[in-house]
Amino acid sequence: MTSLVSPESLLPGATVLVTGGTGFTGRVLLRKLCAMDLKVRAIARATSAREGLEDLPVEWITGQVYDPAVVAAAMGGVQYIFHVAAAFRTPGIEDEEYRRVHVDSTRLLAQEAVKQPAFERFVHVSTVGVHGHIAQPPADETTPFHPGDIYQETKAEAESWLHAFAKAQALPYTVIRPAAIYGPGDRRLLKVFRMAAAPVFILLGRGKCLYHLIHVEDLTAAFIRAAWHPNALGEAFICGNPEATPLETMGRIIADELHHPFRPLRLPVTPFFWAAALTEGICRPLKLSPPLYRRRVAFFTKDRSFDTQKICRLLDFHVQWNTEEGLRSTTRWYRENGWL
Repeated sequence: MTSLVSPESLLPGATVLVTGGTGFTGRVLLRKLCAMDLKVRAIARATSAREGLEDLPVEWITGQVYDPAVVAAAMGGVQYIFHVAAAFRTPGIEDEEYRRVHVDSTRLLAQEAVKQPAFERFVHVSTVGVHGHIAQPPADETTPFHPGDIYQETKAEAESWLHAFAKAQALPYTVIRPAAIYGPGDRRLLKVFRMAAAPVFILLGRGKCLYHLIHVEDLTAAFIRAAWHPNALGEAFICGNPEATPLETMGRIIADELHHPFRPLRLPVTPFFWAAALTEGICRPLKLSPPLYRRRVAFFTKDRSFDTQKICRLLDFHVQWNTEEGLRSTTRWYRENGWL
């Protein structure tokens, strides 16, 4: 099914399918793929914002990524898949929606992929979150899965299913487990930057809160490399900067770039867990968004530290953005665009 040669790039003129193309990471990936000699398709919901992508020669397939008819329509002649779509932790999303977006879509795409005679590679985007809290950092790709919430659980379920299916059906694939993704335009980690711009930088508990980052430009470059490199076939890779960074250090870098005084304030974590449990218990039956989540409190108590050498060793892949340069560049972008 897959090419016997090492092209050192995606095959010229190949048809490529991207899911999650209207998201933060997907947008960067689409631009890179469209700059290559490729036919690019993308599945997107009718409600997905496509502003800023109008100039790209993308063939849009409108619908849900877990709709069998939509997937079948999108997959004809496809040679590469970049499965980036994810249901992020947004208030009001039912557990079953996470399963549909993560598990059902992966099954449909993989089952259609094996029907394509010229199929080259399925690049499946998972998350380092499948490993959960790292009690003895750093973890690597062999560390057992220990997901801590429905997002991580369904990501782990999808990845485990894909490993088994690919082995049974000879599907050429690679799994990428990104660390925390950041860069200009990201909104998920924006809260950390705003914390650093506040009068005090709140830290809960006494832990380091090690956080592993990956710049979106580096991550999308890793996706593309994983799609053609022969050593990536059938492998899973953690993709992150070589070193994890304590949350307090991140705050100091951001504050320094803003020329803002950095005043860390450590508070005991237990009362915040109690308050989060109480507000969740009150708000959820009323279908209201709680002002505080136990998951957000737990963020301050968990370490996410990983050994990222496998992708360097096997794929000769090295990040171009070190953590400090990336945080400073992103801080400047936020400030220049009025987000900070």
